[in-house]
Amino acid sequence: MTQANIPPISPAARDALETIAGLPEVQKALEYIHDRTDAAIRLQVELCEIPAPTFREEVRAKRIVELMHECGLEDVAIDGIGNVVGRWQGTDPNGPLLAIGAHMDTVFPEGTDVTVRQEGNRYYGPGIGDNCAGLRAVLETLRAMKAAGIRTKGSILFMGTVGEEGLGDIRGSKYLFDQSGLPVDGLLAVDNTDVGRILYGAIGSHRWRFTVKGPGGHSYGAFGVTPSAIHAICIAGAKVAYLKVPDEPKTTFTIGTIRGGTSVNTIAAECSVDVDIRSLAMEPMLKLEKEIREAFAAGVEEENRIWGITDPEKKLRLVEEMIGDRPAGLRPHDCPVLQASRAAQAELGIPLTNYGFSSTDANKPMSMGIPSTCLSAGGKQMRTHTIHEYFDAVDIHLGPQLIMLSALALVGTDATDPMLPVRDHAKA
Repeated sequence: MTQANIPPISPAARDALETIAGLPEVQKALEYIHDRTDAAIRLQVELCEIPAPTFREEVRAKRIVELMHECGLEDVAIDGIGNVVGRWQGTDPNGPLLAIGAHMDTVFPEGTDVTVRQEGNRYYGPGIGDNCAGLRAVLETLRAMKAAGIRTKGSILFMGTVGEEGLGDIRGSKYLFDQSGLPVDGLLAVDNTDVGRILYGAIGSHRWRFTVKGPGGHSYGAFGVTPSAIHAICIAGAKVAYLKVPDEPKTTFTIGTIRGGTSVNTIAAECSVDVDIRSLAMEPMLKLEKEIREAFAAGVEEENRIWGITDPEKKLRLVEEMIGDRPAGLRPHDCPVLQASRAAQAELGIPLTNYGFSSTDANKPMSMGIPSTCLSAGGKQMRTHTIHEYFDAVDIHLGPQLIMLSALALVGTDATDPMLPVRDHAKA
């Protein structure tokens, strides 16, 4: 069902997309994408069967370098953190630079069987959807633009990024905007498969590991003289459970894991928990983060106080480690990336069914105020992040068609000016 109460697409964006879609070379590229669905799904399967756990994406990266070369790009390299970056050169040296990227990593650990099994139009394999579908869509976009002889005013970076999942902490995207030195003016991340989805917000997350350490001891012999790391964590957890968070912007917390103790008859010398904190805005997330850190410090203090522990050698101590940092951000509805993408949807007859927010490679640029969104690859992924993941190869052409039209509107064509402004990188 189409969402209601969404600000309209500007007439200028609609006109630009109508013009672009009517260009003979663009028509050729759209048809090319539509006719290549069999080859495209074979590519998706091939990529899925190359293992790419987070922090171990290098084999898949090398193959994507080869594929970009096969698609006609000459300027392709692996950057300092492991991202694959291929440059499409525009005709205007002063035009905008747009990045189009899909993450290469999967949530599955090394050794997972990633063999793909086909049953009719359905493909089973860990990572077949997330994010081999995204990689397929990015590569097919590039291939079609080359095959059709499309020219653009601005330039495009076609990318496969590292470390989007889990503790990878969007490190590839962070590197692109913080360390690469590339003057990127906007980003189209490609993740998920629902082409009706466009993201205007990025859910930020801070993740912490709290570890309590102490001397430990025998459950009977040391009782009353040795504090318990597990008890301290339990006290802190109870305090966290009663914290109040705002409904708007939605802000959440959870203690996701707990590890500690050695046996039922031992006072635990060590216990640790991992805590996930999320929000659509940085201010409430940072406020909640402060409260949670204070709760764990108080839990340790209270456990020491219960047993009257004053000897520094016997006291529990708290060790804090930040294990995840994804910034939050929102883009205004008139943001050129959102307007171009929504106009491209309309041109292709795709209803906007999910106009919302998530956590993707777009988090970093959104937090910096850079025009950015996340588009989808087409098809339908199910049971994502499980070994039973599968992908329905239905309408997979819509993903690269949507990406291509959005990109052409943003960087400009022979018949249209770029919608994406060039940033003042000296002030960035």
